[in-house]
Amino acid sequence: MGTYKISSLYIYPIKSLGGISLKEATVQERGLQYDRRWMLVDEKGGFLSQRKFAQMALLQVHLQHDGLLVAHKHNVLRPLFIPFDAPQEKEITVTVWDDTFTAKEVDGITSEWFTKALGMPARLVYMPESSRRHVDPDYAFAEEVVSFADAYPFLLIGQEALNNLNAKLDAPVPMNRFRPNIVFTGGQPHEEDTWETFTIGEVQFRAAKPCARCVLTTVDQQTGIKGAEPLKTLATYRTQNNKVLFGQNLVHTGKGTIAIGDEITVAAWKK
Repeated sequence: MGTYKISSLYIYPIKSLGGISLKEATVQERGLQYDRRWMLVDEKGGFLSQRKFAQMALLQVHLQHDGLLVAHKHNVLRPLFIPFDAPQEKEITVTVWDDTFTAKEVDGITSEWFTKALGMPARLVYMPESSRRHVDPDYAFAEEVVSFADAYPFLLIGQEALNNLNAKLDAPVPMNRFRPNIVFTGGQPHEEDTWETFTIGEVQFRAAKPCARCVLTTVDQQTGIKGAEPLKTLATYRTQNNKVLFGQNLVHTGKGTIAIGDEITVAAWKK
């Protein structure tokens, strides 16, 4: 047992675009407030991802008091403002992996901006409260719901896991390659793999499954250029059942506010 404290918090309001670092965050039913509640889709409603379109890394989202501001890191377009209260009228069917459900397109002007920014057809959609997408029942505990995230409301990574990886790399990589929601200090590398349930404040979290990593981790978030690392090195010591694992996917019970400096209290460890 050790002392674990939150060292960083991140949200990614628009799936697969640049994340936002927060000092504190509000835990809601689907995860952290604003996290992956917007998503870019193609003409057929399929989600767009850095896995295939690395240039998405060049679009940075900023949180404003009344909406989102999206800017291109190379300033090739004027920034786009997306109000939180923007009406979404057109309902469309969207797909995230094996899940098909309903979302609402923000508006044509917004979608046109993203089409120009990415150089390909793209529409921005929003997940309304009425849309119910559930966590994979094989790993859910109470029919938890999730936003446009790949599969789970939260991703947790220990700083020591990244430090251990970087010690093996010729050029260290930042945490943003792994797109976590919660980063903590304390313990040994990958100690989060041993946690079953834990609490932060009034919110209880439960480990659903280890996070299988993909080529998105090889995209430099500043340049949008894809390489071989860190996935190549991770595969040498973090492969299990042909999957490269790094971090823990979480589900949760309760709502509240969590903040940098909050202590994580582990209630139960995996057998």
